[in-house]
Amino acid sequence: MTEPLIYDLGAAGRRGVLLPDCDVPETPLPAELLRDELDFPEVSELQVVRHFTRLSNLNFSIDKGFYPLGSCTMKYNPKLNEDMARLSGFAAHHPLSDSEGSQGALALMYSLQNWLAEISGFKGVSLMPAAGAHGELAGILMIRKYHVDRGDTKRTKILIPNSAHGTNPATVTMAGYTTVELPADENGDVDLEALKAACDDTVAGMMITVPNTLGLFESKILDVIKTVHECGGLMYMDGANMNALLGAVKPGELGFDVMHYNLHKTFSTPHGGGGPGSGPVGVGEKLVPFLPGPIVGIVEEAKGEDDSPLYGWVTPEKTIGRMKAFHGNFGMHVRAYTYIRIHGDQGIKDITRHAVLNANYIRVNLRDTYHVPFDRINAHEFVLEGHFEGIDSVHALDISKRLIDYGFHPPTNYFPLLVPEALMIEPTETEDKATLDEFIDVMKKIAAEAKENPELLTGAPHTAPVSRLDEVRAAKQLVLCCRPIPEWAETTKSS
Repeated sequence: MTEPLIYDLGAAGRRGVLLPDCDVPETPLPAELLRDELDFPEVSELQVVRHFTRLSNLNFSIDKGFYPLGSCTMKYNPKLNEDMARLSGFAAHHPLSDSEGSQGALALMYSLQNWLAEISGFKGVSLMPAAGAHGELAGILMIRKYHVDRGDTKRTKILIPNSAHGTNPATVTMAGYTTVELPADENGDVDLEALKAACDDTVAGMMITVPNTLGLFESKILDVIKTVHECGGLMYMDGANMNALLGAVKPGELGFDVMHYNLHKTFSTPHGGGGPGSGPVGVGEKLVPFLPGPIVGIVEEAKGEDDSPLYGWVTPEKTIGRMKAFHGNFGMHVRAYTYIRIHGDQGIKDITRHAVLNANYIRVNLRDTYHVPFDRINAHEFVLEGHFEGIDSVHALDISKRLIDYGFHPPTNYFPLLVPEALMIEPTETEDKATLDEFIDVMKKIAAEAKENPELLTGAPHTAPVSRLDEVRAAKQLVLCCRPIPEWAETTKSS
């Protein structure tokens, strides 16, 4: 049965809200604010509730099924995190409250700063950046100011491997630098000879994702760091994949100078829907004075045995300044704090152990069915090729669409770009073996279907509320307003 649009439910006289009589003089709205073409339906409150509840049931979420979206870490968010973030003392606390009335919130942020620094081996952390890409920008701006502060203004380039995250080149450009792309070698690592050839006194630094977007830990990472440092550059680690390193590797101890954390990927704050995000940055000793600020510090030590210290705002000496109004997305800080506190030292290590184990389990079980271009021990994710020899009509997108029919969210498609027909799979640590086995069986079944009946894939999905959409046309002809679906959209239900 086709679900009725809310416009079909409307009828003259239906009202969802009964407003009291106005007790102040009425003032008409300016004519320029009135839009007669907005033909909103007249519906009751119950109809509105049922309409949006039906829509919400069509959404796929991690609470409903397996979400192996590589590079994005769509793992389960414990509900306890949400309960803590909704405590009235946190949720209702005004961001303009003074320090004396914010000691609980400041104490939490101070602890989180220290925990993130300890986990990653850095000397200082700022919680201010609002998202991962925002943390990237903060990191590169710190690198820029470090060089300018020393009078070294000839450095204009940032090196980026072709296996890095896609936001890295945009970050470099926004910071006023030029990107130099580095190729990967036959093992999926940065080509060390190409790196050495690119390093000179115009290099400000290098952005590298560890593990990289192939899901591989850079086997020559110490040589990479040494090479960049020897030419006077600084090392930026994209910490988006830090969930593969917890308790096993500390980037600061490897020699990295700066790294951003994706709290939504590693420390279980919500992900998707445009936010809210959180991208704290950790730095080594060289960059501590340049941290975006203010950050939380102890402004008065505890006076008595049972007294707590007084927390307040501290501005780093050569700070790059504010990256955001107020002090970051505080609700995300509460969630990350809760997650770390729940797990403790051993639990943090288990997160990585299970994430890496799950990804390798799927890779090994699929490598005889699909081509895995870099078939070595991977970290939390891996990439396979979504096509089959001799079956030209089936592509990675078709495999992903067919997965929808089996109740699985598709993995990341066509990224990273250096793998043809890439399918990037990340199971995360929160999935159990039964779910992984079911996913493996379905992927093998889809491979068999591709050979026996490829139309099952090229016409998929068959069970979703809408079938194959013309995604290119949908992107070019956006429908963003609250109106019935235009006639042309009806023609895009199948390609």
